[in-house]
Amino acid sequence: MLLFVADDLGPRHSGVMDNASKTARQRAREEITGEIITAARARLAEVGPGELSLRSVARDVGMASSAVYRSFPSRVDLLTALLVEAYDELGSATEAADPGGAPRDRWMAVCRATRAWALGHRHEYALLYGTPVTGYAAPQDTVVPATRVIVRLVQIVVSADPTLPQAAATFGAEVQGAVDSIADATGATVPVPDPEVIGRTLMAWSGLFGVISFELWGHLVGSISDHDAYFDQVALRLAGDIGIT
Repeated sequence: MLLFVADDLGPRHSGVMDNASKTARQRAREEITGEIITAARARLAEVGPGELSLRSVARDVGMASSAVYRSFPSRVDLLTALLVEAYDELGSATEAADPGGAPRDRWMAVCRATRAWALGHRHEYALLYGTPVTGYAAPQDTVVPATRVIVRLVQIVVSADPTLPQAAATFGAEVQGAVDSIADATGATVPVPDPEVIGRTLMAWSGLFGVISFELWGHLVGSISDHDAYFDQVALRLAGDIGIT
């Protein structure tokens, strides 16, 4: 979420009263921000991110546009807040679903949680992984929240100590950016695998989200009769390609 600079509070008073006053102001700001975000998500479901506007959100929450602009100076700021919140919700859902223990069980639990969140939050999923919003470039603030799912998958792969199946070609410099990003995101919590493991995990990640997107947008209709079973089969086979057995 965005941080706000407190308005001029006038003369300062020391002690508990001043702290209580600032806490109340901060609580009020957070409440207003929450109302705006809730209204923006509802509006997102109606018109999509391309048509989202601060003025329409202001009308929905019964505020003057200037009040909304104080919290979100531009539409870009509002879109960024929505992205960060959605990425964090998805990341929290997948992390909470991780049961620990056997890597295969962890992998399936995280994959299923990702799909469940997407099916339950179609419009937010579309914002994250659908058609890019024209003229919007996601800022650095979104990078860490956006990598939470792939970081968790990498952690599971590392815990499996995978023996990779033979491949006709191997990944190298072309996935170095992903290697660096995951190293930054995980810090010292896990050793970063070699590029081949990262490349295969990225393949699995994009494959999983491809299946989810096909299901959400109706592209599996007429081809797949049992979406649950099909997704599980895809997730298991992708795990096997990374060496999770």
